[in-house]
Amino acid sequence: MDLEKHPAAPAPAPAPAAPAAAPAPAAGGLRASDADRDRIAQILSDALAEGRLTAEEHSERLDVLYAVKTVGELEVLVRDLPAGAAAHRAAAPAPASAAAGPVESVVAVCSSSARKGRWRPGAHTRAVSVLGDITIDLTEAVFEQQVTEFNVVSVLGNVEILVPENVTLRGYGSGVLGNFEVRGEGAAADPQAPVVIVRGFALLGNIEARPKLGARLVDLADRLRKRLG
Repeated sequence: MDLEKHPAAPAPAPAPAAPAAAPAPAAGGLRASDADRDRIAQILSDALAEGRLTAEEHSERLDVLYAVKTVGELEVLVRDLPAGAAAHRAAAPAPASAAAGPVESVVAVCSSSARKGRWRPGAHTRAVSVLGDITIDLTEAVFEQQVTEFNVVSVLGNVEILVPENVTLRGYGSGVLGNFEVRGEGAAADPQAPVVIVRGFALLGNIEARPKLGARLVDLADRLRKRLG
């Protein structure tokens, strides 16, 4: 008979608890989509036409509109407007079946390409120039949306975008040993005319967007005025 005492075996350590799932972001913290920005831009445009916002206030809010990231930040811009509550409901996440519209492409590789005359630009257009030239002339275009966006890349190439002088033009981009320039951003534009946004990057190339003096857009502006009237 063994009378020697032996220490009791240590109890097994409890298994580590599974990490808690990260909470889903609140609706206001969701990343804003292009459709969300389009809706808010339309509300701001209507408020300017109704006299609820001054031209300076409209311009300031429009600048913020394309700089913020989330739906909640967009809602702040229209919180003091009658359509703000409706915008809050519209900014809820769209169902998966509601796919974004198609993205048009304009490409020039060691060549040239142009879009001009009476044409219908889509809401989103991608332009890529590699050792080539691209001209996008919107002075006679038929706009079917309030906000039209161009994403441009120029590598040893040149891209020129011309818009009517009463369109609101905004630019966000940069260049590395190249040039990214958007002119006329501070010019007084027709509040009912479309907004054209140019986002771009130029590497040893040139990207330029500017209004064409004497060219004015009337199609969309007239339709919007009739709807508000």
